[in-house]
Amino acid sequence: MPKKSAATTHRVVSSSEAHQASAPIAHAAKMERRPTINDVARLANVSKKTVSRVINESPFVREETRNRVAAVIKQLGFTPDPQARGLAFRRSFRMGLIYDNPNAAYVINIQEGALGALRKSGYELVVHPCDRTSPEFLSDIEQLVTRQKLDGVILLPPISEDDSLAALLKSLKCPYVRVLSAPLDEIENLVLSRDRESAEQVAEHLVQLGHTRIAMIAGPASYRSSHERLAGFSRALTERGLSLPPEFVIEGQYTFESGAACADVLLSRNPRPTAIFAGNDETAAGVYRTAYLRGFKIPDDLTVIGFDDSPLASRLCPSLTTMHQPIRDMGRTAAEKLMARVANLPGPTPSASTFMPRLVVRESSGPPKPPRVT
Repeated sequence: MPKKSAATTHRVVSSSEAHQASAPIAHAAKMERRPTINDVARLANVSKKTVSRVINESPFVREETRNRVAAVIKQLGFTPDPQARGLAFRRSFRMGLIYDNPNAAYVINIQEGALGALRKSGYELVVHPCDRTSPEFLSDIEQLVTRQKLDGVILLPPISEDDSLAALLKSLKCPYVRVLSAPLDEIENLVLSRDRESAEQVAEHLVQLGHTRIAMIAGPASYRSSHERLAGFSRALTERGLSLPPEFVIEGQYTFESGAACADVLLSRNPRPTAIFAGNDETAAGVYRTAYLRGFKIPDDLTVIGFDDSPLASRLCPSLTTMHQPIRDMGRTAAEKLMARVANLPGPTPSASTFMPRLVVRESSGPPKPPRVT
């Protein structure tokens, strides 16, 4: 009789929508073990393969079937067994995020964007900081990929600019996505930010304000983004009849401390610059400190512009004019592209993988003071 009752209940589930909600609950109440994918398939009246497709958000499932399976999963409290799932799909369901970047806000935003995409598909994110200057750099990455059995990796700048690392991952047959400021690979392997064009927007803004003595604190020479931004900024000024003198260009490290130190040098020049384009928002914050210690008011005496539009930008006083870079969206797109490649499904289109930062004008930029009349 209990068996007969269960069988009857199953037939009702498959034929009457009114009983679909209550039947799995009654079944779950009788179960003294953890529900399995077989239980979900039986109660939803579908195959195990269909349940797997629903779990992995495959587009090849009818909406009615997807809703029915999802309702059974929810009511049973079913959660896929990671090991069994990995064996079934011959995957670990682990993606790597590898970086060597002093900008913590950038890394965190990329990470949150990637997690938002991976969470829906049951993937875990293995976050791995590294030292690209270490002699064991490549061997450490190889051990990470093989030890963790990573299905793919997201590479952040500047290590994403390392072609030898990309070659290593290809030899390991490990899919990768490189977050880059220049197209150094096939488009399917890239999430691009147009840093050169973005820096041109900054130059245009400063020229429109009337600045002629303009300086730049570039990023580290080992970062491709530093070269892209400097090239775009310098070219845009030249096209507008201005120059970027060598003494007005200093290499920073994308850090607060380097911003303060570089600003100290620039503001000691005679004549000094009336505007400074900082490599990122952390660098700009360092410029703020030096300007304050020297008695300069922003933007009355000095215009400061950053890059990234991190949370810091709106919290500084005065608030910082900066290039907004959609970093979380870049992380999300990188994860989506990687999952699509692993599952052999269509990923985001090439155009959706290119991000153009935009200028956010706040309180730190203004026209230069007119010359004093003596």
